[in-house]
Amino acid sequence: MSPATAEDGPTGIHCRLDELLEARGMTLTRLSELVGVSVVNLSVLKNDRARAIRYSTLSAICRVLDCEVGDLLVVER
Repeated sequence: MSPATAEDGPTGIHCRLDELLEARGMTLTRLSELVGVSVVNLSVLKNDRARAIRYSTLSAICRVLDCEVGDLLVVER
């Protein structure tokens, strides 16, 4: 599969944002406030529809949720 094709379809990467938020008793709205990213953009990430994520956003989410990148993003097989 060419890189261009991979960008157009599913990546096989799953975002565990829902599970991490639930485990911490936090809402997407509160995470949005703490991270400085819109609820809409976090929702796109949460629902595995994101095509890209800035390292600064990834870092901020992990800092607020006290997790590692590998806790948030996992490869589904």
